[in-house]
Amino acid sequence: MECLCYENSAWSKMGSEIKVEVIHKETIIPSSPTPPHLESLSLSVFDQLQPEFYVPLLLFYPNSSNEINIDHHSLAAERSSLLKTSLSKTLTHFYPFAGKFEYNVSISCNDHGAAFLQAQVNCPISTVLEKPDHEVLKQLLPADIASTQEVAGHLLLVQANFFECGGMAIGVNISHKVGDAFTFSKFINSWAAVSFGSSASDHIVVPAVEFGVVASLCPPLDFFNSRQPIVEFAKEKSVTERFVFEASKIDALKSKAASSTVPNPTRVEVVSALIWKCATEASRSNLGSVRPSVWCQVVNMRKRSGQPLTENSLGNFVWYFASMTMESEIDLQSLVAKFRKGIEEFKEKYPNGVSPQDVCQTIQESGNLMTKDGIDNYSCSSWCRFPFYEANFGWGTPSWVSIRTMAAKNTIQLTDTRDGKGIEVSLALKEEDMAIIGSNEELLAYTSLNPAAI
Repeated sequence: MECLCYENSAWSKMGSEIKVEVIHKETIIPSSPTPPHLESLSLSVFDQLQPEFYVPLLLFYPNSSNEINIDHHSLAAERSSLLKTSLSKTLTHFYPFAGKFEYNVSISCNDHGAAFLQAQVNCPISTVLEKPDHEVLKQLLPADIASTQEVAGHLLLVQANFFECGGMAIGVNISHKVGDAFTFSKFINSWAAVSFGSSASDHIVVPAVEFGVVASLCPPLDFFNSRQPIVEFAKEKSVTERFVFEASKIDALKSKAASSTVPNPTRVEVVSALIWKCATEASRSNLGSVRPSVWCQVVNMRKRSGQPLTENSLGNFVWYFASMTMESEIDLQSLVAKFRKGIEEFKEKYPNGVSPQDVCQTIQESGNLMTKDGIDNYSCSSWCRFPFYEANFGWGTPSWVSIRTMAAKNTIQLTDTRDGKGIEVSLALKEEDMAIIGSNEELLAYTSLNPAAI
């Protein structure tokens, strides 16, 4: 057991200093050893293509107890112990999370373990939730998004943050090499089910055999086995902001965006279209010229592979489709139509899923386009409909789930609001573009810029 005690960081807020202090750190190993035949997990080509960074997630749980004289220190110790015990049990099913990444070839499932940190925060949880601050939230996570395995030390890291009011926030970082949002949500809800002591845990916890399915269908490519040039994100300084679209505003946006081509647009389509429209207009305004704009949307391939056995497969199984606009005047209806056309063409082109050969061809075809000067490229990933808000570890479901996009320009991440009907957007743009979009009247008619999370 490794124990550390240090101050993570501090900030001034409304004249007071918020401190997050990590008081304990240890490594959690699976409760049962990984069987010898599972000790090496081959990566799929989709795993190979994911950059080596850590996907972040924060789950906030205000204190729901009505007891006035509750001992918060004892409560923190009790919950921390429960989280560690249940994490150990869950890792037996998600054994690659406790392993080590062997560069772009495999995961060595050697029970290396996951990092578990316990931290205390010297303010009520409401202080953080009333006005979410990007820098504050970052300190509630155990690792920086841009970390590598060498820096983070583990593929999975957890930080249990306990506030002085008795509320808590669970911060989780997972290496993108071992899973996408689907895999992440399966892990979180399986862990919560084990913690809660659900009798239905056999139904919720995904069997170990689900790992490796994608690699058997889409095996790794030798070309990606050797170290490739480090992924360099756009050098322009970017700013990340949070926008929240409530359900009623999305309904109004749907009415505005509907057309004879797409009479019933989805909430993801209309929110994405509005963000794309406003971001493109901001970029063109700063540049003083019109240039093409491309929106790349990540697609979950599990139900698009033509293979029933992939529906619950773990690891990375996502691809993307791209939509482009070159028009000088852009409107919501045309952008929504482009989205719909893009996904329909994707279905037609890949009726039986994406093969490694398709991957290579797409990279070759799109590589020049994505890196070509004179084109605005936006990359969007939607976590909508993944059940993170159902994660009940024994003290209720989270009041707020926070995710963040990479601090790289023109990246967008969507997730549900708590009611499952609205959408939160994490948007990273160049500073000068964000300055314009943050005051865009059309955008602000349908969304709120960083409202309270409670």
